[in-house]
Amino acid sequence: MAKPEARIGALELGFLLGALLVAGRAGYLQLVEGKNYAKQATAERTVRRVLDAPRGAIFDRGGTLLAASLERYRIDISGEQVKARDSLLRVYRADVGFKVAKLRDALRAKDDFYAHGPFTAGQVRRLRGFRGVHLTPVYRREYPSGPLARPLIGALSPDSSRGASGLERFLDSLLSGVPGTAVFIKDGQGRIYESPGRVGKVPVKGHDVVLTIDGELQEIAEGALTEVFRQWSPRSGDIVFLDPRTGEVLAAASRQVTETGTQLASASYFNSSFEPGSTAKPLTAAALLALDRVKPQETVAPENGVWAVKGRPRPVRDDHPQKHPISLARTIQVSSNVGIGKFSLRLDPVEHYEMLRAFGLGTPTGVEFPGEDPGRLPRPDRWNPVIEGLSAAMGYAIMVTPVQLAAAYGAIANDGILMAPTLIKEVRAPDGSIIHQHEPLAIRRVISSEVAATLRQYLALSAADSGTGGQAQVKGTVLGKTGTARLVKNRRYTDEHAASFAGMYPARDPQLVFVVRIERPQGDYYGGLVAAPVVQSMLRQALSARRTSLDRVRLAEDRVPGAPKQADRPAGKTPPAPRSWVALPVAARTARPSQIREVPDVVGQPVRTAAASLHRRGFQVRLEGAGVVQRTVPAAGDSLGTGKAVTLVASRGRSS
Repeated sequence: MAKPEARIGALELGFLLGALLVAGRAGYLQLVEGKNYAKQATAERTVRRVLDAPRGAIFDRGGTLLAASLERYRIDISGEQVKARDSLLRVYRADVGFKVAKLRDALRAKDDFYAHGPFTAGQVRRLRGFRGVHLTPVYRREYPSGPLARPLIGALSPDSSRGASGLERFLDSLLSGVPGTAVFIKDGQGRIYESPGRVGKVPVKGHDVVLTIDGELQEIAEGALTEVFRQWSPRSGDIVFLDPRTGEVLAAASRQVTETGTQLASASYFNSSFEPGSTAKPLTAAALLALDRVKPQETVAPENGVWAVKGRPRPVRDDHPQKHPISLARTIQVSSNVGIGKFSLRLDPVEHYEMLRAFGLGTPTGVEFPGEDPGRLPRPDRWNPVIEGLSAAMGYAIMVTPVQLAAAYGAIANDGILMAPTLIKEVRAPDGSIIHQHEPLAIRRVISSEVAATLRQYLALSAADSGTGGQAQVKGTVLGKTGTARLVKNRRYTDEHAASFAGMYPARDPQLVFVVRIERPQGDYYGGLVAAPVVQSMLRQALSARRTSLDRVRLAEDRVPGAPKQADRPAGKTPPAPRSWVALPVAARTARPSQIREVPDVVGQPVRTAAASLHRRGFQVRLEGAGVVQRTVPAAGDSLGTGKAVTLVASRGRSS
């Protein structure tokens, strides 16, 4: 039996070894595994969340807000933390009023309550002062201008903040911001609380984008389509306005009727092509003039409107048969299929193709929009001159989009230089600095300035009272060409038509190029009867609007050379036409100040209609409010000197 001293020594050694083991384990946990356990503890009591970044805003060229990400809030309430429960419930009921009964039950049971809303800053303002109320900011995309240009602007995906269509999709990388991060504290029961230093990374807002779109001109275009659908009940319609000097798209509106009869706004101005019909005839005329295949006095026989062509299964027909020989100018003026067909035979397929291609047909314009249709321009080695060649000259067998056709006419308006169409005027960083500003991009010189001037004279004849587009005129300053194209169904041409008008305004130094296309109108279907009046109506509204892209000062001061009258006479007997001058009409500036006129009764009319009426009488217009005119100052029937201002007092409601 061991001595007591030995047993005591063994116990002491055992205690010492145990203490060393405990100290070693503690040192290992602290010194070696300490960081890992600290990370685990932090992870268990904290939650890291991503903070959404607001998307950049979209503006029109005048600064009108078209799309913006507005801050909204979700409400999380910890019932256990709330002290002033009755006051909180009272404020919540008055300001939010959503799931009030559930909040009452949660406060009684000291449970958590969630209301994701999202709610505005005004709704949650008074809730911020209550303990236990946690507000999480979220961003909601809003479109303050309502349906204005919505297919163009596009939308976001319903399950994310990414762009799904339109410019929201195309510019997604610019508009999207950089998300931030935040840290929240979590208790043992899993409840989450805000941490005092919770923001780890501040969200960065996306870039703002300023479009080339003119909001007022866009509204005029969309309103014109509404009136077209009311009057003609078509299947679809497109309108495009473009600045020929810069390539900037100023307005783009499309509407179509679905199989169920519902009218929907669309983006077919970029994404859908069509056979342009007679609006393409000036492009063939450009090739003939540029290659010097036609002299001014040369004529062809119009065949009384019916031309049987060898090798072509059907004769070429004119809607406006001519009896006397016609020049190229007269061909464009009366939109003769026979005339343009005969002249086009002077071009070989490659020459014809290259001119159409130079105008931008058969290739995307590069406009900043997803899914642009490139159109269709068959290769010249597949052309038969009397089949594809004649068809292309008449605007068939080729396909264009409205923006392609507008860009081509823009080259004629811009002295022969084709500009790249664009929708983007500026891109601004979150701090407001401009990081991109559109610079007009000339793609190529398509035709000489002399040929372009000659084509504009042809278009002046076409848009005159003696041409097919006279109903587009605004006091003789509109240049343009009508089109009436048969539509294809099951690879065969039908008796259904599309009416169109493409042109420019004013005659000298055009500021606007426009394309109007109305498909399957009920009743009349000629471009001169359906599409041309739409142009006239829109230009009159644009001239009366408070703010559009038109330079009224230059319009008032400008004088334009009238197109020479080119009567169709035998070759060599056409006398040179005298150069005439036509003053551009701006009634408010040209009326004599001393002239006294009666103020018309415009109460109850939309402000644009009323303004147009006053402008025609020679008065200036001052506007207070918007919508429908309620009264005028001076009142209707009073006398006022022309050049003086009439104030229109308007409101959104009906006239009283």
